Amino acid sequence: MNQAADLDELSLFRDMARRAFEQEITPHYEQWEADKMVPRALWHRLGEAGLLGPDVEEQYGGAGASPHVTLAMIEELSAMGFGGFASGYGIHNNIVAPYLSRHGTEEQKAHWLPRMVTGEVVGALAMTEPSGGSDVQRLKTRAIKDGNAYRLTGSKTFITNGQHADLIIVAAKTDPSSKHAGMSIFIVDRDTPGISATKLDKLGWKASDTGEIAFDNVVVPSENLMGQEGKGFAYIMQHFALERLIMGINAHARAEYAVDYAIQYTSERQAFGKTLDSFQALRHKIAEMASQVEMCKEFNYSIAKRLNDGVYVVKEATMSKLISTKMADEVIYDALQLLGGYGYMEEYPMARLLRDSRLGPIGGGTSEILREIIAKIIIDKKEYKSVT
Repeated sequence: MNQAADLDELSLFRDMARRAFEQEITPHYEQWEADKMVPRALWHRLGEAGLLGPDVEEQYGGAGASPHVTLAMIEELSAMGFGGFASGYGIHNNIVAPYLSRHGTEEQKAHWLPRMVTGEVVGALAMTEPSGGSDVQRLKTRAIKDGNAYRLTGSKTFITNGQHADLIIVAAKTDPSSKHAGMSIFIVDRDTPGISATKLDKLGWKASDTGEIAFDNVVVPSENLMGQEGKGFAYIMQHFALERLIMGINAHARAEYAVDYAIQYTSERQAFGKTLDSFQALRHKIAEMASQVEMCKEFNYSIAKRLNDGVYVVKEATMSKLISTKMADEVIYDALQLLGGYGYMEEYPMARLLRDSRLGPIGGGTSEILREIIAKIIIDKKEYKSVT
């Protein structure tokens, strides 16, 4: 597909997404924030609208669109102030589906992807553990071979879509005596006996369904192993680049929403007989905020293009998340300040944005971890290579 066709496809999906999100999400989002979960029916409606798995191959029910399209969907959701749902949508569309597409067998893809596209099945990624955090090498979840199956035991926490998920991609140690080489990835059906989930109460992203999932001697058929046994760590590292770019895009989009809202507010609110946007100090603050957003936005777009072209962007994606999430925190803080007392009120969106944004420097690898990864690349000349 040439560049002009790519842009036409992207524009078509953006327009379609905005209309669907306005219709299906906007009227209900405040209630879903209060409920701390979106209804399961939303997944079905987005599937009917063609907004789940648009980049999945046509033979599995998708549109075979460019990966750019799914990133654009995340951007649209976040730019509309729906960061909580954007996280669950991103895990389903941009993380779980690509895991299956890239590492799944034909049988695994044929079984799960068509139902993910329709919304019949919701996906989740279970990596983080109560004792592990960003250090995935310290996994304690075990998958011990037992005949033609594995017995999975352990717990995962901070799992997005933890309540709704039907399909859970789980990382576990198949060889507890090894570090990297002892980790494998499994496709786990939520209906399998021995799985339980507890809903978590969070500071922000209230509409995001987040839970802790326990696996108690869960029998996982050998055919549910994803890729090769012992290659799990390499698969995780490969997908971290995309996950971190998604969080960078999510960040610049919510910051852009904050700037747009501040511009509208200051154009209407008056003080001393004139609108706030007439005061030089406030005008210049908004100009600085908008510039920071635009810098991150263009950087993230350039990374997305390289990713779409097949370039392994681990360094750039790590930088994207580190800088974009920091920028979003700062811009949203300043936007709330521009609203004065109203920014502190729950009836205005800035309070929610401030809470939502705080997860940015934590989830998907803390900023402290990201700085060390970047330092290893640029100082120690460490190379991260894609796994085929």
